[in-house]
Amino acid sequence: MLGRTNTILFPLAVLGLLALITLWIDRTVQAPEPRVDGNARHDPDYILNNFVTTRTDANGNISHILKASEMRHYPDDDTTQLEKPYLTQQGIGQPVTTIESKRGTVSSKADVVEFYDDVRVVRQAFGDRPEMTLTTDYLKVEPDNDVASTDKPVVITQGPKSVVRAVGMYYDKKNQTIQLNKRIRSHYERPAPARKAQPASRAGTVTNKAAKQTKTKPVSSKNAKLPAKTK
Repeated sequence: MLGRTNTILFPLAVLGLLALITLWIDRTVQAPEPRVDGNARHDPDYILNNFVTTRTDANGNISHILKASEMRHYPDDDTTQLEKPYLTQQGIGQPVTTIESKRGTVSSKADVVEFYDDVRVVRQAFGDRPEMTLTTDYLKVEPDNDVASTDKPVVITQGPKSVVRAVGMYYDKKNQTIQLNKRIRSHYERPAPARKAQPASRAGTVTNKAAKQTKTKPVSSKNAKLPAKTK
């Protein structure tokens, strides 16, 4: 398996190294100043715009792509905050799943990504399964395990007719299973049966059986038989 250079820590490590080199050059040409410990405050040490990072599996295939309009790293707890994060999960033989929200956070080891505010999850259609959409206000994602969970209300829409509402959810992407916790309500509409096409009626013909009239053949008096007389 490739090293952690394929994780979100790779660009952070590179920027951290550049920051140390810049600081060393600055200290060599200027007089020493009183040390101010930045770890005592929750202030970002660097900010990136239009941030993109990818992660690969053991075979070198891309498994995750994380994007954000802005990324801020905080040295006091080694966490990363994201603005408008967009995570794509993909794998061979599995449907592509995307997760987006207004803001998010990434843990120091990049093994937990949390999404906040207007969270939207879309699993693309595959096989005989239609597209699935999930909306909530908070979602915790563990990319290494391909699982996601929340304790907030969720709305799950699958196809155009199936809607499920619940509070609390656990989603296992590998096994394609969803566990709902409580207050579960579902609504499902069966698709209307297909109607058989009616044959086109020809002009001048009557298709209504009730409108058809049968003609009776008139009986002549010569052919009419009279009942036999009884004694």
